[in-house]
Amino acid sequence: MKILIMNSGSSSLKFQIYHMGDLAVLASGVIEQIGEVMGHVSLRYFDTAGEQKVEIKQAIPDHRIAIHLMITLFQEKKILTDVAELAGVGHRVVHGGENFHKPVLITEKVIQTIKELVPLAPLHNPANITGIEVLMEKVPAVPQVAVFDTAFHQSIPEHAYLYALPYTLYEKNRVRRYGFHGTSHAYVSRKAAEYLGRPYGELKIITLHLGNGASATAIDRGRCVDTSMGFTPLEGLVMGTRSGDIDPAILFYLSRECGMDIAQLDTLLNKESGLKGICGNNDMRSIGKLAAAGDSRALLAFEIFCYRIKKYIGAYLAVLGGADCLVFTGGIGENDSKARARSLRGLGPLGLSLDSEKNDQQTDGIMEIQKEESPCTILVLPTDEEFEIATQTQQLIGGS
Repeated sequence: MKILIMNSGSSSLKFQIYHMGDLAVLASGVIEQIGEVMGHVSLRYFDTAGEQKVEIKQAIPDHRIAIHLMITLFQEKKILTDVAELAGVGHRVVHGGENFHKPVLITEKVIQTIKELVPLAPLHNPANITGIEVLMEKVPAVPQVAVFDTAFHQSIPEHAYLYALPYTLYEKNRVRRYGFHGTSHAYVSRKAAEYLGRPYGELKIITLHLGNGASATAIDRGRCVDTSMGFTPLEGLVMGTRSGDIDPAILFYLSRECGMDIAQLDTLLNKESGLKGICGNNDMRSIGKLAAAGDSRALLAFEIFCYRIKKYIGAYLAVLGGADCLVFTGGIGENDSKARARSLRGLGPLGLSLDSEKNDQQTDGIMEIQKEESPCTILVLPTDEEFEIATQTQQLIGGS
């Protein structure tokens, strides 16, 4: 029996198939740049001849087409020949509001509730819903599980999750900080404790999930106490196409002076800002190459991105009263040594001393990059949201 895991981002789809018993990975892949001029499909799987890889470049207009492409590849490569092989399907769902504090078996009522939460995560919940609906059409008899990105942050105290708005907005409209990337922050923080050989409940950890979406989280002895994303995934760090923190009065100004309506402002902040807004490109790999070639806008975008990270690190050191461990994860966090170095520059007096030689090394596993005298361990730690989702899916369908 097998478990299929779906992790739909705003412009990407990650998927893995696990063996139900030991959660060994049988196949994994990613479909990137969905909705752009040219998409990219990467699949890795195992057959009797050993490890196999597939790379495809073609236009992939939307998530529904991406999912059908994924299923077609499974069938062509004999990864999944019969739906009866599936014991369950696990889905990452970005926003669970205050409705979902733990994984749930998906029903029509659950789908409807997730749809009602779309205004809180307009870039992600629609993609998550598409994944759920397409898989329910394809394998209606297979139990499916929703694992929510907001669940890990439910331990944030009231003084940290409430905004200084009229309290009735929280009571009637549930306006509060929810936080996202919770599955990733939970996974890497626990893995960090395991790596350090120390009890998770004794450590103060700052985790930085840096990719096209980016967030920082402060974890005090096993409990999330603050996180940078807020009511929606728009708040906090600078991201690929999202602005992160801004003065809200800018919106009033743009409405008054430029005639922009709500829909235009939404598009501006969620799809046209961040790295893309500064330099016209939202891929940090491309931005790094452009900056190295002397592109001043690309360099500026890089500097703004790293400066915001540095500010949040400082803030969370204050929140926690110091940290035992700082973790970089996500596509940028794991692979961009220059971004790590720039974000930590000048933080030695606060206990974060980077070893440049270690930082420039490449590894597929966990890597320490702090100087020996640094009181805070600095880790580059690959996230594995899919494994975390698979674990929770296995536990739920196994008990159901």
